[in-house]
Amino acid sequence: MTERIHDEVRAHYATAAIAVLDGGACCGEATQYGTELYSALERDELPDGAVLASLGCGNPTAVADLQQGERVLDLGSGGGIDVLLSAKRVGPTGRAFGLDMTDEMLALAQRNAAAAGLGNVEWLKGTIEAIPLPAASIDVVISNCVVNLAADKPAVFREIARVLRPGGRLGISDIVADDDLTAAQRAERGSYAGCIAGTLSFAEWRSGLAAVRFEAVSITSTHQVADGMHAAIIRATKPAAQPAAVSLNRQGLPVAATTGCCG
Repeated sequence: MTERIHDEVRAHYATAAIAVLDGGACCGEATQYGTELYSALERDELPDGAVLASLGCGNPTAVADLQQGERVLDLGSGGGIDVLLSAKRVGPTGRAFGLDMTDEMLALAQRNAAAAGLGNVEWLKGTIEAIPLPAASIDVVISNCVVNLAADKPAVFREIARVLRPGGRLGISDIVADDDLTAAQRAERGSYAGCIAGTLSFAEWRSGLAAVRFEAVSITSTHQVADGMHAAIIRATKPAAQPAAVSLNRQGLPVAATTGCCG
C-alpha cells in the first residue's frame, strides 16, 4: 500500500516537473491551488520555473514567521518556491532545505536555485516519513499541501518532532477534512495525488500532533477546496527542553545531589 501511494504520487509530480522543465506550466489557473496564493511581490522575487511549478494549497512562508539565521526544512519541496522564499527570509546566516522524493522535481528545484543565485539552499532526496537529517537540527518545518500525500502520517509527525530542535515550530499549509467525513467520503472527492483522498480531519491533525507532544496547536481554515474539505494553516510548537528532574524531600525542598560526611 505504501509503495503504491508513493508510486502514484511520484508519477504525478514527475509529470508536472517535466512539463515545466520543457518550458510549459504544470498547474493551470485555479486560485485554490498554485501561484495565485503568493503575492505578486513574492512571485517577482523568483525564477519563472519555481513559480510555474507551484502545486501548493497555501503559502507557508507567509505564516511561519521566519527569522534571520534560522534553519528551515520544506517537506515535499517540489519546484522549490517555498524553499527559495525561505532562503531569502533567513538570509545568508540561515539555511533552507528542500526534501522531495521525485528526481524530476529535484532537478527543477536545483535549476531554479541556480537561477535565483542563492547559496544558502540544500536539496535532499527522500520521503517525508524518513527525513534524512539529524535530530534537533531544524528551527522551522514548513510544508505546502504535502502531508496529505504521505502514506504513513504518524511517521511524518514523528519525523517532524525528531528533526525540530526543542522550541522549534511548524507552519504547514494543507488540505483538512471536516471531522464527519469518512475516509471513503474523502476519496470520493478526489485522488491521492490530487491532495484529497489522503487528507486528515481537523481532529486527526490535532491528535497526530498531540501524540508527538506538540503544543500550541492551531488549525485555521482559509478557503474551501471541495465539499467538506478546506485549505488550512496548521501551526504548532515543539516543547522546549525540560529541566532535569529534581528529587524533593518530605518538606518539598530539593535534595542535594551529594552530601558531605564529616562537617
